[in-house]
Amino acid sequence: MLSLLFLAKKPKLTLEEKVAKIQQGDLKLRDDLIKSYKPFIAKTVSSVCKRYISDSDDEFSIGLIAFNEAIQKYTPEKGNSLLSFAEVLVKRRVIDYIRKQTKNQALSLTLANEMYDDDTPRTTIEDELSIENYRKKSDEERRRDEIIQFQQVLKEFDLSFSDLVEQSPKHADARKNAMEVAWILYKKEKLRNLLLEKKRLPIKQLESMVDVSRKTVERNRKYIIAVALILIGDYTYLRDYIKGVLEHEKGNHP
Repeated sequence: MLSLLFLAKKPKLTLEEKVAKIQQGDLKLRDDLIKSYKPFIAKTVSSVCKRYISDSDDEFSIGLIAFNEAIQKYTPEKGNSLLSFAEVLVKRRVIDYIRKQTKNQALSLTLANEMYDDDTPRTTIEDELSIENYRKKSDEERRRDEIIQFQQVLKEFDLSFSDLVEQSPKHADARKNAMEVAWILYKKEKLRNLLLEKKRLPIKQLESMVDVSRKTVERNRKYIIAVALILIGDYTYLRDYIKGVLEHEKGNHP
């Protein structure tokens, strides 16, 4: 019985053997292979864009199409593995997409000896500049969208950016203390829920958990709420600002 099971068990196909079957028309195997290599595609695309890429990003879709193209074009005779070939092709297609998006058709001098086409070096100054411009443009757009989103959240708490400018603690120690209070507010689920439900600072509950006076907390109420909301929300750039302020204050006050 065991010998029959052993004989019935099919040996696993190598990646290259799977590609050969796909090229012969096995569409289900193709879909399964692409699905299993989505993390590889996302990682490769991220290495070009220098940011986290999810399957909802346009760049990921470009990478997905490029990976499928690599499957169709791959030939083992060239000596490269499928994944090496696919990595090159995915990077090329994403860079071409970025160049098209930024419309930066400028310099065309070779920078590095990276395999950029099937077997032709094609990484250029133009590509590097296009990617850099694309990143800057993407960062600016995401930062602007983030600020607009945060403004809407502040309105729910009857706050505005002008309030934060006026109410921001003037001294470094006061800013640091306010941020630490906001951090405690963020970390304590009960306090966090009170803030979001009541739309006001739970000062009474905070008072027993922080090392600053109730008067200080009340004076910096708006600033503390704003910082807590940044920590609670998905605000990448505003979080970086908070981190930068805290590191700066720590550097000035060992």
